[in-house]
Amino acid sequence: MRGRNVFLLVLIVAMAVFAWRNWAVFSEEKTLSLFFTQITAPFGIVMLTIMAVLVAIYFMYTVGLETAALLEVKRYARELLAARKLADEAEASRFSELKKWLEGELAGLKAQSPTGLEARLQAIAERIDRLEDELREDIEKAGNTLAAYIGELEDQITGQDRHPPPPR
Repeated sequence: MRGRNVFLLVLIVAMAVFAWRNWAVFSEEKTLSLFFTQITAPFGIVMLTIMAVLVAIYFMYTVGLETAALLEVKRYARELLAARKLADEAEASRFSELKKWLEGELAGLKAQSPTGLEARLQAIAERIDRLEDELREDIEKAGNTLAAYIGELEDQITGQDRHPPPPR
């Protein structure tokens, strides 16, 4: 049970115990004013009846809210299932398109002459070798630059600054 429901249940039980313990006072006849007229009735029982009606109305209201919430959750679940099914179908169609494209590409590669493929592979291998050499040179340059910066910082920290900063 939720805390709110437990609280209401405890409150109703407390009111019932209170009414039971004070039944003589609750059932005592009093003159009640209804704006234009007056009646004689047991005031406590009238108030208990009003409270019971309010509790019943509140109960029906909460049941209605819970029912509406459950129906909305059910509707969202149906929409989510439909969206998931649509996404699965779209993904399956993308995979089939990719498969067709790959099969076409492979067929095109097979159709090319083996010597043409060898020449392309040789050109690609040469390009990779050239790029590796350039990358090694760039890494070496970056390492040298970094070493120079570290040396300058070390000189500044140890006080052996051989190169003072340029004048401003």
